[in-house]
Amino acid sequence: MHTTILPPALYTWVAEQRRTGQSIERLRKAMLDKGWSEQDAEVALGESDQRADKAHGTHETTDVAVTVKLPAPDLSAAPQYLTVDGQRIKVLQTLEHPRIVVFADFLSDEECELLMASARPRLERSTVLGKEESVLSKKRTSEGMFFRRQETELVGRIEQRISTLLNWPLEFGEGIQVLRYGPGAEFAPHHDYFDPRHFEKPLLRGGQRVATLIMYLHEPEQGGATVFPEINLSIFPAKGSAVFFSYHKPDPSTLSLHGGAPVIAGEKWIATKWLREGKFI
Repeated sequence: MHTTILPPALYTWVAEQRRTGQSIERLRKAMLDKGWSEQDAEVALGESDQRADKAHGTHETTDVAVTVKLPAPDLSAAPQYLTVDGQRIKVLQTLEHPRIVVFADFLSDEECELLMASARPRLERSTVLGKEESVLSKKRTSEGMFFRRQETELVGRIEQRISTLLNWPLEFGEGIQVLRYGPGAEFAPHHDYFDPRHFEKPLLRGGQRVATLIMYLHEPEQGGATVFPEINLSIFPAKGSAVFFSYHKPDPSTLSLHGGAPVIAGEKWIATKWLREGKFI
C-alpha cells in the first residue's frame, strides 16, 4: 500500500483554517483546486482533526515544523572537499546555529557564464510576495528571472548537484532564480520562509521552505555581500562559490534573517535555489 507523506506545513495550514471556522468541505475544495489528490486531502483533513483533538488535552500543541528532516551536506567526517557530479567542491566555513555552510567551486566558471547568458534575455525587475500577488518593492531592487525545473541541460545538471550535495529530493526544490544586482541594487534583510499567518497559498505548492542555496555567478568590484545581521556575518561574493543555510521552522529564532548589501561598484549575479519540505508543484 502506497502512503503519501504530506508536508507538515499543510497540517498547520488546515489547523489554522479550522480555527477560523472554515469548513472541511471548503478546505477540501481549496486543496483540490491547488492540485492535491482526493486521497491527500482526506489524509490531511482527517489527520489534522486528530491532531487538533490531541491539542485539546493538557499538552501544548507541538510545533510540527521542528520535526522536519532538513536538507544538509554530509560533513560528519569533517571533509575539506566533497566531489559531486565530477565537481570538486571545497568546504570553506560552517556554522551550527544558524546552520550555514559556505562552499568554494560549487560551479565552474563556464557554468556561471552559461547560466548568466541564458538568464539575461528574460530579466525583469524583481518583486516580493504580497498578500495576494507579487509586487514591486523598494526593499528589493534587483532584476531576476526563474528557470523551470530541469528546463535546460545545464539547469538540470546544477539541480541534480544540489540534490546530491544536500541529500534532498530534486522534486522538493523550486526552480532556480537568477538575479542581477547593478550599482546601488540591494535586498533588505528578510526571511525566506513563508509566514503561515499571512501566506497560505504558497504553502500548498510543496509546504514550507526549509533551506536556501545562494550561488554566486559574478562578483562585484565593491559591496554586495550576503549579510546575516543577527549574527554579524557577511559573506562576500566569489564567482563559483555558494552559501547554504537552513531553517527548521518559520520563526525568527532560526536566526536566518539575511539580505543582500548594496552593490557599490560593478555587478553581482547570483542564482538562488529554495528547497521545500515536500514536492514542489
